[in-house]
Amino acid sequence: MKDVIIVGAGLAGLNAAHRLKKAGLSVMVIEARDRVGGRNFAHHLADGNILEMGGQWIGPTQTRMYELCEELGLETFPTYNEGKVLVYNDGKKSLMGSDKDALPKLNVFALLSLGRAMKKVEQLQEGLDLEKPWNHPNAEYLDGESLESWVRKHVRFKAAKDYFRLVSEAVFSTEAKDMSMLHFLFYLKSGGGIESLLNTDEGAQEDRIKGGTQQISIKLAERLGKDVVLNCPVHRIEQSENSIKIYSGIQVWEGKKGIVALPPTLAGRISYNPPLPGVRDQLTQRIPAGSVIKIQVVYESPFWRKLDLNGQVASFTGPVKVVLDNSLHNDSRGVLVMFMEANKGRQASEWTAKEREAKTIDSLVNFFGEEAKGYVEYIEKDWMNEEFTRGCYGGHFTPGVWTAFGKHLRKPIDHIHWAGSETSSVWNGYMEGAVRSGERAADEIIRLLKELI
Repeated sequence: MKDVIIVGAGLAGLNAAHRLKKAGLSVMVIEARDRVGGRNFAHHLADGNILEMGGQWIGPTQTRMYELCEELGLETFPTYNEGKVLVYNDGKKSLMGSDKDALPKLNVFALLSLGRAMKKVEQLQEGLDLEKPWNHPNAEYLDGESLESWVRKHVRFKAAKDYFRLVSEAVFSTEAKDMSMLHFLFYLKSGGGIESLLNTDEGAQEDRIKGGTQQISIKLAERLGKDVVLNCPVHRIEQSENSIKIYSGIQVWEGKKGIVALPPTLAGRISYNPPLPGVRDQLTQRIPAGSVIKIQVVYESPFWRKLDLNGQVASFTGPVKVVLDNSLHNDSRGVLVMFMEANKGRQASEWTAKEREAKTIDSLVNFFGEEAKGYVEYIEKDWMNEEFTRGCYGGHFTPGVWTAFGKHLRKPIDHIHWAGSETSSVWNGYMEGAVRSGERAADEIIRLLKELI
């Protein structure tokens, strides 16, 4: 019998395992896929270089991610950010600065409307406790509103409204109508504010990791050795008075405690005996994953830089709405990374691969001109169709969830503890949040087991 059995070998599960081992406890990590890393995934080009098809950026205040890179001997480098950002709206192009305080070029009245709305958002965040968002003075009202309904009430001009809708798609990969306003506020505060989440300069997209972020999970798993088991989808968890059993096919692992380090929607698909309390099960039914296809297009050179563009695009029309320069470190080729998200992502998931490729290139031609047709390689990853992910970037809280079910998000159930980026109060939904959540769940168990000694 192990001290702790962990379900999921992503950043949350693997960091929980290392925290527990450092405390002298025995662990076993069970992973459904044939690889570790969860929502981090490295695509190997023909020459061995890596393009990241999952989570890839880190930025200021994501201290645990930077500490992990240092501990594991990994280096970071800055995301390319020299030149102008291209804003595309109804067939019209405008340019915006790449510094963190830059704003899109909107009608002066729309800009004023946007500024007032942003100020309201900042004020609403002030009374929000990241550990207990449901205790916000206006929690019931805010959780009863979707981001869309709030925007319709408080933002006057269409261009300013569309800005918030674009933020919803770019940050959450969901429609503004599908997300609680309270969750929107929580998420912004969790990640240091809207500018922090959106920006490259001093923002969440500031740095990349040489060789890709999946290396973190690979190196952590190597240290754990035989304590990581792949190709074992967990279908059942049983609890008794003194232990927990994890089932995958005919294999069974027994431990004193367990950590389920999966997105809520996947955790809810496991069979539990005894059954989970109804409120916990209903919680998992109400945290859907975002809808996103991540796409990378490789060119012989980063031709957009000749145009004094940094490769970043914010488009108010799809199917591609967000683009960044994702060129490899010390490589002459140019790479653009982009996303089809929310409704556009769901629609694109039903197209053929050839249709998605053609529509992607059409979008890039609209943004950067005819030279965008001369690409070398096209790579895509539809995270909605990943069996053991079922969507990215993370789960979002629909209206009413925080106030009705929020207190059950991290609450252990007998021997089961919960981890995953959706459970983190800091940098929720990001790699940083995943790391912190695993360490938090591990610390809960360490305290409990020490009390038994």
